[in-house]
Amino acid sequence: MAADGETTQEPKAQERRDKSAGAAHQRSIFGVPVVVTVSIGQQRMSVSSLLELAEGSVVALASRIEDPINLLVDDKLIARGELIETETGGLAVKITEIGERSSD
Repeated sequence: MAADGETTQEPKAQERRDKSAGAAHQRSIFGVPVVVTVSIGQQRMSVSSLLELAEGSVVALASRIEDPINLLVDDKLIARGELIETETGGLAVKITEIGERSSD
């Protein structure tokens, strides 16, 4: 309790970021680029069928247009989503489900 006329100040809020060397090292990993693969389907083909592919060939996939799209990093599933069209006419993936995070 403060004496007459004195005010007490709350302790300064700790900074949100840990500025220790270890924390800086951990944060540096966030800038490392990774390749995200978007998998829309698969088809098993023989080598002879693969060699017969030419411009205009159609490869039927084992999935339907409304099936979820898989997002993979290093062949590990990280999320699922659905294909959408962007405002500029490109394709994008709207995330609908985040994969379980593993401690591997």
